[in-house]
Amino acid sequence: MSTNNIQPEFGVIGLGRMAQALVAPLLAKGHVDPQQLLAVVGSEASAALRRAELPQGVHVVAAADSLAVDVWRAPLQLLAIKPQQLDAVAQTRAPVQGRPLLISVLAGVPLDRLQRLFPGHCCVRAVPNTPALVGAGLTALAWGDAVNEEQRLRVNELFGDVGEVLELPEPKLDAFLALTSSGPAFIALVAEAMADGAVLAGLPRDLAHRLAHRTLAGTAALLDQRALHPGELKDMVTSPGGTTIAGIRKLEQAGLRSALIEAVMAAAERSRQLA
Repeated sequence: MSTNNIQPEFGVIGLGRMAQALVAPLLAKGHVDPQQLLAVVGSEASAALRRAELPQGVHVVAAADSLAVDVWRAPLQLLAIKPQQLDAVAQTRAPVQGRPLLISVLAGVPLDRLQRLFPGHCCVRAVPNTPALVGAGLTALAWGDAVNEEQRLRVNELFGDVGEVLELPEPKLDAFLALTSSGPAFIALVAEAMADGAVLAGLPRDLAHRLAHRTLAGTAALLDQRALHPGELKDMVTSPGGTTIAGIRKLEQAGLRSALIEAVMAAAERSRQLA
């Protein structure tokens, strides 16, 4: 890579799947000029791979590259590394001008720790979930004290490109993460189990998975668009002495409801421990 410095508009530290999901719509919609985006990844092999995937002109460099330090010159920075890399990455930061905005998507890392590690920045915590990869995400935002209104609008625009955005007090983020970020894994487990049941009942595997996915997607859409309480929908399809009530009886006997409650609580508690 060239050793000439650049002045990026948008700096990205870590370019995994979630960061790519956030960056891609910004580039596609013209919200960020590809030439003004600088991303730093762990190795040159990763940098070459990401450059091939992103629009021409985007700067993607390895952490050891001389250009990597320029990421800290951007007025808007996305921190999307693994939490265990945070201290090491913070030590690489260069002196900043003004008060650049640092958006962290690191699970369990509180604003006060971010502010200690990046004292020259205005810090924001963002908790997106994996459906952002298909534009159906949910993101919660918690603001540091120094974030101004213009910066808030910019962050809302960024995450609004990949789904719905909510602003929450930071203490609420653990519960939000447990439901929306861990929740897709819980739902995926339900979808897999339902498909297994259909296979046991006689359906081919591929068809069973497709139908399970469509059933979950359709049910979610019905609940959301009709603003139904889940109990209402359950009662709508549960006729006296029918097939659905027979299945619900088995779910209650197996403790599905309690297991899901405990799963969300365990995820929230783990998030608090990580903090």
